[in-house]
Amino acid sequence: MPRPFRFGVNLLTPAPADEWRARCRRAEELGYDVLLVPDHLGMVAPFPALVAAAEATERPRVGTFVLNAGFWNPTLLAREVTTTDDLTGGRLELGLGTGYIQAEHDTAGLPFGTPGERVDHLRRTVEELGHILSAENRRVPLLLGGNGDRMLRLTAEHADIAAFTGASLEPGSTTGKLAPVDAVGLGQRVARYREFAAGRAEPAELNLLLQLVAVTDDPASALRPLLERRPDLTVEQVLDLPVMLVGTLDQVTAKLRALRDRYGFSYLSVLEPHMEAFAPVMAELRRNPLAPHGRPLLGSSHE
Repeated sequence: MPRPFRFGVNLLTPAPADEWRARCRRAEELGYDVLLVPDHLGMVAPFPALVAAAEATERPRVGTFVLNAGFWNPTLLAREVTTTDDLTGGRLELGLGTGYIQAEHDTAGLPFGTPGERVDHLRRTVEELGHILSAENRRVPLLLGGNGDRMLRLTAEHADIAAFTGASLEPGSTTGKLAPVDAVGLGQRVARYREFAAGRAEPAELNLLLQLVAVTDDPASALRPLLERRPDLTVEQVLDLPVMLVGTLDQVTAKLRALRDRYGFSYLSVLEPHMEAFAPVMAELRRNPLAPHGRPLLGSSHE
């Protein structure tokens, strides 16, 4: 049996207390299982935002998606994690990544380092944090996100949840500009992760961050703003990208079932602007989690 679907929303925009709590309660009403926050300058501060989210809601777990390890010292991070886990009633899921936006490090006056140095720092953070939490007999689910081989190996070794962005950093970008990965490229990364994870006693949950959600019978109109920025792509090419969820309700739910069956993605996250649009998709997948695929909207050469 495939793993049951689980759904998260990444809440990005800072807000006064009443507005923030109302937004979190709305996400709970819509059926989200996890309320997530990022770790970018100009967005919400992760840990106080998660404490407030947990206070405003009853059912959802709360999590970081994902912390920039370069911003954090492992010992100080452990203090934030244990306090937040206590204040949220054990609902915390900790997401960690290397960080990928050089401009944020420059603004904060922190070293950015090479990709290898950032992975090394993340590994030290994961291992030291694990030792500290184990000494306190504390267990916080760990999500790791990344695409390179060293990141996938680290994820296979330590993570309860393996997160894939379905996008890669554009060469030379210092501001974090991402380009979606096609079905073939994503399939290769998942296959590589599975090689590294072959010896695990228990499989990790696989997460995919969806970049666009539009339930519509007019995909061309929904995609027009994107295609104006990316004239090298056609409508059909965008529809085939795993992280672009555009089409009728039947089509988009078929696509997500296909992503779960083919790659193992059962934990699906969306960005805050698509929180409302994704609600009927969640409801339909919960009503019919194993319905036939129909047209999967995935390339035939994705494996």
